[in-house]
Amino acid sequence: MCCNHCYGKSCDTANPHNYKRWMPAIVSAVLLAAGLSFQYGSDGFAVSQYRWVLFVLAYLPVGLPVMKEAWEEGVYGKDFFNEFLLMTIASIGAFCIGEYPEAVAVMLFYSVGEALQEQAVERAKGSIQALLDVRPETTTVIADDGSSMVKHPSEVLPGMVVEVKTGERLPLDGILLDEHASFDTAALTGESVPRTVEKGGSVLAGMIATASAVRVRVTKPFADSALSRILRMVEEANERKAPAELFIRKFARIYTPVVIALAVLIAAVLPFVADFEFSESLYRGLVFLVVSCPCALVVSIPLSYFAGIGAASRNGILFKGGNYLSEISKLDMVVFDKTGTLTTGHFGVKRIETASGTDEESLLSIIASVEAMSTHPIAKAIVEYCKSKNIKADYAVEAVEESAGGGLKAFTAGRRVVIGNMSFLMQEGAKGLPDFSSEIDTVVVCSIDGEYSGAVFLADEVKPDSKDAVAALYAEGVKKTAILSGDKSAIVADLAKKLRVTQFAGDLLPSGKVDAFRRMMQDADGAVAFVGDGINDAPVLAMSNVGIAMGGLGSDAAIETADVVIQDDKPSKVAKAVRIGRVTKRIVAQNIVFAIAFKVGVLLLGAFGLAGLWEAVFADVGVALLAVLNALRIQWVVGGK
Repeated sequence: MCCNHCYGKSCDTANPHNYKRWMPAIVSAVLLAAGLSFQYGSDGFAVSQYRWVLFVLAYLPVGLPVMKEAWEEGVYGKDFFNEFLLMTIASIGAFCIGEYPEAVAVMLFYSVGEALQEQAVERAKGSIQALLDVRPETTTVIADDGSSMVKHPSEVLPGMVVEVKTGERLPLDGILLDEHASFDTAALTGESVPRTVEKGGSVLAGMIATASAVRVRVTKPFADSALSRILRMVEEANERKAPAELFIRKFARIYTPVVIALAVLIAAVLPFVADFEFSESLYRGLVFLVVSCPCALVVSIPLSYFAGIGAASRNGILFKGGNYLSEISKLDMVVFDKTGTLTTGHFGVKRIETASGTDEESLLSIIASVEAMSTHPIAKAIVEYCKSKNIKADYAVEAVEESAGGGLKAFTAGRRVVIGNMSFLMQEGAKGLPDFSSEIDTVVVCSIDGEYSGAVFLADEVKPDSKDAVAALYAEGVKKTAILSGDKSAIVADLAKKLRVTQFAGDLLPSGKVDAFRRMMQDADGAVAFVGDGINDAPVLAMSNVGIAMGGLGSDAAIETADVVIQDDKPSKVAKAVRIGRVTKRIVAQNIVFAIAFKVGVLLLGAFGLAGLWEAVFADVGVALLAVLNALRIQWVVGGK
């Protein structure tokens, strides 16, 4: 337990009510109390020369496990000078000089601290364990003839149809076959509000069907599902250690033999340089040994990062390692991609313009009727807008021709309709076209029978929380923000102004984005993060000090390359991730300062004979436990979703 007993090993901590962990401490405490009650009579003298037997019996339940750990760490872990050896030497030495109660107390309080700390670890582990427990063991597969069979998700292939009952989790990624359905996505995104998905919409493994049974056509095998990908990230996160963790581990390997050598010197030298009995100098050496045990540091620092990763996952933010949690706390600048990161990636109609004498609703009805023949995102956006305004697209359309990158030509009610960009309409000989060259929005122009009739202005919709996201970053101490995009510079400049972003660059090819980002990194005073979602963002994500990917709609390449994944695509979660990193760093620093200061204080008291083994035990186990509880404050300070 104490120190790194529960790290890198499998601990039986699944049940918070596991009383077995408390039994050794309870038995030891009862026997210790019995030994103390028989140790002294009413006249103050020992009433039994065999009282040490009770103390030995009290020592065994709590001392033997620690001795076993010391042996296993030395023989199998190749770490002979480990913290368990410190405790063993100190307690056996106390027995040798007749300090039986203190010898038992060293191991008893250590055992109590171990049990309490395991429960503390469980608390930090709770949110991650909850995520690991969402994997469905079975799923119902619907065959073409309507029959059903139960299979393990790994046996289900893309193209198969699965049925999920109300309250069950989706086992695999797929496409919804029902008209609409509501899903709880808390395990994936940290969002408490159910998400409604329409027919043909994407659904992800781990979502819970909340309103009715649903049928889904599987699109990815089990191993490639969103849930499996998340679980791999979480499980791998603990393998990537923060610099503080790595330092403490190296420090402990050097520190422990030095401490043992100093304790031996204290015990051996004091009788020669001062008027001390050997038993007194040995006692002071033992006090030094127990106080010096680095448990508070070796336990609380990894646990702090573990708690930080857990708090982040509860908020729909996946850190791929404690090192990234540490790095994100140093951010000086955050650079955003535009489309799909700060904006939805979906076009929305901003305004309509009509030629003189043209009715707006009639024009939109014609445009929507023609655009309904296309699958282009802009065409879909116009059709959806008309639906939202209850404008019917009921014109009969004939002889539709679509020009890639240009627009559509068609006949409706005997009139020739051309819809598309300005170049396309000029090519088709449309007359009376206005000058839209200074317009930053996307313009869809319409001509009827060769005459300009009107235009629809569209723009990529800004995510509702983008402005708050930038403001929150400034509040967290990030000094600079920027946008890099392949979109038109005028559009990027307009968005930067709206969001109060300090720098921007547009009209960038993927290679240009890399060059621009490299220059920004050179000018930054600290770490730089890049936030993106597309395949073209992967090189920049890899270059950055902290790469942050949008995990909901982001490409697999971006998600795999990134160091941090935002599961619900909300840019405001970037500031939340920075906050979690900075709270974690602050608590790690608090634990280091507190543990060292307290231990140095007790060491000084022990040097002057003012502190004994009881105080030494608290300086070791008590300080370790307080540091652990402080580490768990990350969950409370950061908060929930």
